[in-house]
Amino acid sequence: MAQKVLIVDDAAFMRMMIKDILEKNGYNVVGEAENGSVAVEKYKELTPDLVTMDITMPEKDGIQALKEIKEIDPSATIIMCSAMGQQAMVIDAIQAGAKDFIVKPFQADRVIEAVSKALA
Repeated sequence: MAQKVLIVDDAAFMRMMIKDILEKNGYNVVGEAENGSVAVEKYKELTPDLVTMDITMPEKDGIQALKEIKEIDPSATIIMCSAMGQQAMVIDAIQAGAKDFIVKPFQADRVIEAVSKALA
């Protein structure tokens, strides 16, 4: 059975890009969220195997959402997505329990490498 992924990003075209990469590689994208608040709700509802989480979003950022999801499910597998120049935030995210991070713009091979490593 394909592993279930929840994609969280405030930019619709970024969600579309990552969804396309994942689906072409056999992953099942079960949901999308445009901010951290929606991400936490969708996580509870969909129980995905993996979450790709943007760091910078309106309402609730990715790091706050990561911490809340980890409180609900300490074994949650979350990969952060960041633009260049967010190293400090990436370090915060890893310390908060993120498994890995991928840098935008997404490169398909790097996305798949991070996802398969995180799910291994």
